[in-house]
Amino acid sequence: MLRRTHQDAGTEMVKAISLTIALIALWLTLSGYFTPFLLSIGVASVLFTVYLAARMRLLDDEAVPVQLRPALFLYWGWLGGEIFKASVAVCRVILSRDMTLSQQLIRVPWDQKTEMGRTIFANSITLTPGTITVETGDGAFLVHALTDEFTGSEGFEEMGDRVTKVEARHR
Repeated sequence: MLRRTHQDAGTEMVKAISLTIALIALWLTLSGYFTPFLLSIGVASVLFTVYLAARMRLLDDEAVPVQLRPALFLYWGWLGGEIFKASVAVCRVILSRDMTLSQQLIRVPWDQKTEMGRTIFANSITLTPGTITVETGDGAFLVHALTDEFTGSEGFEEMGDRVTKVEARHR
C-alpha cells in the first residue's frame, strides 16, 4: 500500500485549491449568470468535481499542470497586450487599399522543457493575430505569418523567454 507523505498532501491541497479557483473563474466567465441560486449551484458543482478528482487521486501535474501563480497572471496580462497590438496591425493590413500580404512559413525554435511549456508557447503564437502555429517538430514550431511584420524573431524570442519563466516556476 502506498503512503502519502505530509508534503504530498500539502502539494495536493495547493493543486486542489488552484483547480477550484480556475474552474470557478471559468464557470463564471462562460456562464455570465450571477443570481444567487446559479452561483451556489456552480460553486457546488465545482467543489464536487474537485472532491471527486482528489478522491480518484487525479490531482497530479498532468491534471493540474500550471499552478495559479503571479508569474502566470503577469504572462496573461502581457499576452493580452501583445494580442491587442497584433490585432491593430492586422486591422491595418486588412483596411489598407493595397493589402500587401507577404505570407510566409517560418521556423520558430523553442527551448521549453515540458510539454505544457511548449503547448503554452504554441497556443500563445496562435492566439496572437497574424500568426498561427501550423506544426511542431524537433526543437521548433512551423509558424504561418501574414506579413513580414509578423516574422520578427525578437518577438518570438521574448514570448518564448516569458513562457520559460512561467514554466520554471511551475517545476
